[in-house]
Amino acid sequence: MLTGCVIIMDLDKFEELSKSRGWSEYVPNIITGTLTTLVWQFVRKHFAMVIYGLDEKRGTEEVVLEIPDISEKDLEEIIEDLERIRMEISRLGASISIAVALGPVTGKPAKNRREAYNSYTRKRALKLLREVKRAGGNKVAVTH
Repeated sequence: MLTGCVIIMDLDKFEELSKSRGWSEYVPNIITGTLTTLVWQFVRKHFAMVIYGLDEKRGTEEVVLEIPDISEKDLEEIIEDLERIRMEISRLGASISIAVALGPVTGKPAKNRREAYNSYTRKRALKLLREVKRAGGNKVAVTH
């Protein structure tokens, strides 16, 4: 296993927002379509591996990424880019919680949601994400 980071992004209370705006869950809307585009740009820039959730057909609501072998400088740039994603989603009228956990990564894509959170570092990132959401969301949080 490589030492890197796991990143989980999840739109906050998005089902409620979709219903209030009359959006279909089966096609991208301004939020999920923009998040898909922003995540692809992030993946290309940071050589991230998509583990789970990037969905161009329906739009992305939740995504799990891994980046192997990162330095402190890399981490600073990653956090800045994640903050830009958070601000863009906020500008569009939604909020997103983003959790970053440092540790061993496998780089192995998940076949389903359950498998997506089935490693030590992914579980730590998910725990952090839940804490961020309980505290109100719309934040980038990092755990070492």
